Amino acid sequence: MTTSVDSELADLELPVERGCPFAPPAAYERLREQAPINRIRLTSGTEAWWVSGHEEGRAILADRRFSSDRRKDGFPLLNVDAATLQQLRRQPPSMVGMDGPEHAAARRPVIGEFTVKRLAALRPRIQDIVDHFIDDMLATDQRPVDLVQALSLPVPSLVICELLGVPYGDHDFFQSRTAVAVRRTSSPEDRQRAFAELRAYMDDLITRKESEPGDDLFSRQIARQRQEGTLDHAGLVSLAFLLLTAGHETTANMISLGVIGLLTHPDQLALITADPGRTPMAVEELLRYFAIIDTIVARVATEDVHIGGVSVKAGDGVIVSTLSANWDPAVFKNPADLDVERGARHHLAFGFGPHQCLGQNLARMELQIVFDTLFRRIPTLHLAAPAEDLPFKTDAVIYGVHELPVTW
Repeated sequence: MTTSVDSELADLELPVERGCPFAPPAAYERLREQAPINRIRLTSGTEAWWVSGHEEGRAILADRRFSSDRRKDGFPLLNVDAATLQQLRRQPPSMVGMDGPEHAAARRPVIGEFTVKRLAALRPRIQDIVDHFIDDMLATDQRPVDLVQALSLPVPSLVICELLGVPYGDHDFFQSRTAVAVRRTSSPEDRQRAFAELRAYMDDLITRKESEPGDDLFSRQIARQRQEGTLDHAGLVSLAFLLLTAGHETTANMISLGVIGLLTHPDQLALITADPGRTPMAVEELLRYFAIIDTIVARVATEDVHIGGVSVKAGDGVIVSTLSANWDPAVFKNPADLDVERGARHHLAFGFGPHQCLGQNLARMELQIVFDTLFRRIPTLHLAAPAEDLPFKTDAVIYGVHELPVTW
């Protein structure tokens, strides 16, 4: 069964661009009210189930009858042409595209690198990195400064490079290719080329680590696999692709959006500058509020499932709208209000269930350090352009801003 919706919504192609810099499209709210799980048509021309309710989204992401394997027929891939899909199916799956025991076996050896205890040892180095880039901001005579290039992008890029053992001098290469890969308006040819160049870079990186190991995540994984007799070069290349590309793009966008959110809500900013102990809660609220990976959290049903009042058939694609779920008033009262004291840790910004984001603790720590340090060291920081005039990434699958001019 499918819950009926207004005829206007029934003909709507999703995803829809955000109507303003912050809020979800009005259609998302109406869909959530009328049918938290609804059959829709994607802008790619295919059909899938659109999940807009928080409760329903969590249930699906925790249900092992829904697969993360992007190679399966029916998996709802946005902006992927037939040639790219065939290329994807020929490659070993990355961790995010595995299910069940295979996924657990791939995730288990790596998750220890991202525990709160292990990452705590990185805090002083991350603080040094943040201070270094803020020093450079304060030393310049030019105003305004583009915060994306001055702080938001270089901080997570340098952090993930040091964690993984990637030369930071290569950051322009992988940042530019990642930007092409996640841009909706990129041509299929450009997207294929970007993916191929990134994978070739990762292949070379792992080859170098195999012959010249260092003190980094990949070198430790190679040493462990050699000791166990399970060296998997292709698997390590896929892991490198996942961690390097996801490890900087998402956090960089959240730094920029978080700064915009706080500067446009000075009462909320005042709460964390008066008491940095509130910053961890503020980070959770900002993650909920912006939900930058709205259409990435997708699954395909491996068997018939009755959930949320509808019957999802085996082979049906499912997209959990994290933006809609994170603005579900049944869970987050007055969701349009940015409330740093909300305590919104049950948001879906990092997904949910067995595939919940591996690097979420690192992202949280980076965001906390950046916000506390930036507003302490530059208390008069303010936007150099109205928020509504900023160039938001409506053309990308990861939401953010292309530029963020600030001054003080």
